[in-house]
Amino acid sequence: MAIELEKSWLEVLGDEFEKDYMLKLKQFLTNEKQAGKIIYPKGGDIFNAFAKTPFNNVKVVILGQDPYHGPNQAHGLSFSVQKGVAVPPSLQNIYKELATDIPGFIIPQTGDLTHWAEQGVLLLNATLTVQAANAGSHQKKGWETFTDTVIKTVSDKKKGVVFILWGNYAQSKSALIDESKHLIIKSTHPSPLAVSRGGFFGSRPFSKTNAYLEKEGEKPIDWQIH
Repeated sequence: MAIELEKSWLEVLGDEFEKDYMLKLKQFLTNEKQAGKIIYPKGGDIFNAFAKTPFNNVKVVILGQDPYHGPNQAHGLSFSVQKGVAVPPSLQNIYKELATDIPGFIIPQTGDLTHWAEQGVLLLNATLTVQAANAGSHQKKGWETFTDTVIKTVSDKKKGVVFILWGNYAQSKSALIDESKHLIIKSTHPSPLAVSRGGFFGSRPFSKTNAYLEKEGEKPIDWQIH
């Protein structure tokens, strides 16, 4: 697994790549590929969230759990899919909430959230790879140790970041975040099953995020996807 992390991230995370857990993770991924297993996203996209959102630019963190495990979906950004791929159900619900939360938001035909990432929204999955058609297959292999370190590093070294935590798994990461200098927004997960139980629609995470950023003297996020 080639490590091509964006420069500002390497400065704060570089030591992680020599640690025992990461060496074991690299070996696991190598073994998976040698066994002929298809891994998503492709190698060059594994650290896409970091490439699109340098450490110095992070204003918002949206935490997902696993990459999508279908063909041509995952490209290293949580909840996002590549252009030309059908918008997944969770993202459809995110768009529905945006349409009621942000005046003038028009539901897009694409699920590619690169526009958010380029404005400082770190779209971070807790696990950065998955075996094709096998959801959760790369959990507990070391990725969570790395991404927990990412969350704690953002919390420790930055101020005034919004952490959007949807669902119980994401909310369990709040222990890594210093709430005295950041905003944590929690709600139900946007997946159809969770949404049916209530708590996601009407939670207004996007307008709350922008109000906080403006209060902190930061430019708000343009949530409209073109």
